[in-house]
Amino acid sequence: MSGEPSYCTMESYWFGDVGCQACEPAPGDPGLLAERIELLAGRGDARIPDWRIAVRCGAVRSRTEYLERLRDAALILAERNLEQILQTEHSGLVQMVRMLDQLDEAINLLTERAVEWHRATRPGFSRKRTLPAGRSLIALMRQDADEDLAGLLEEIERMRDQRSLLMKQVSRRAEEVLPNCSALAGGLVAARLAAEAGGIRELAVMPAASLQVLGAKTALFSHLSTGTPPPKHGIVYQHGRVHGARRENRGRVARTLSAKLAIAVRIDYYRKCADREFLQNATEAVRRAGRRE
Repeated sequence: MSGEPSYCTMESYWFGDVGCQACEPAPGDPGLLAERIELLAGRGDARIPDWRIAVRCGAVRSRTEYLERLRDAALILAERNLEQILQTEHSGLVQMVRMLDQLDEAINLLTERAVEWHRATRPGFSRKRTLPAGRSLIALMRQDADEDLAGLLEEIERMRDQRSLLMKQVSRRAEEVLPNCSALAGGLVAARLAAEAGGIRELAVMPAASLQVLGAKTALFSHLSTGTPPPKHGIVYQHGRVHGARRENRGRVARTLSAKLAIAVRIDYYRKCADREFLQNATEAVRRAGRRE
């Protein structure tokens, strides 16, 4: 029978050890079976044999019981792996970035509605007027807003303050879990790249060319569907060396930065510490890419 163990060797399976003329069933607890599967997988020996071997071993009584036990153990193993990924890779960073994006959307939408409300009661008001130094549009409207609108404008201001605080927290968290990426591109850019990729592990296995256009979905889709020029950069454009470069140099700077970030995130994911020598060389390479004619 295919999968039948040799009579002269002892074979280890998820349900027990089988060999020669002896059989030792493993404990039936799903948690212990999950640990056994993980151990065998680490040794490269996590095979799934014919269910009849487990029946003859006395580990189960039928094919149905065999599949039920295997399913329960696999579910526990999947839950453990998911918890580990969320704790060790994201550290809340991805969710923090998504919350920041939601705050941005809410603030922008509420501000637009507030402007329309204020304009309806103050026809001479225009948001295009020059704002005094250090003053926001919200602060300007609060000067002569009616009582109902003034209360809402105050809430929008609080949301803006909370957004500023969250931005600092995101940057600090990124510096903890992505020290090399953060040092090279800034905490916010590093965090947004990880969030756009779906996680730190996903970013770590991504080629530099894909990392370069992360965040440029619309432009990339337009290129693939209508043949428009491909995007040269996405989120990496937020880096000062990219958006501050001359137009003809931006593509080269973005490519260089993305190539170095692809290495940086691998160092972050596998070593989890800053590499000073790499950062010095990478920073110099990005700087040279912007200077080259």
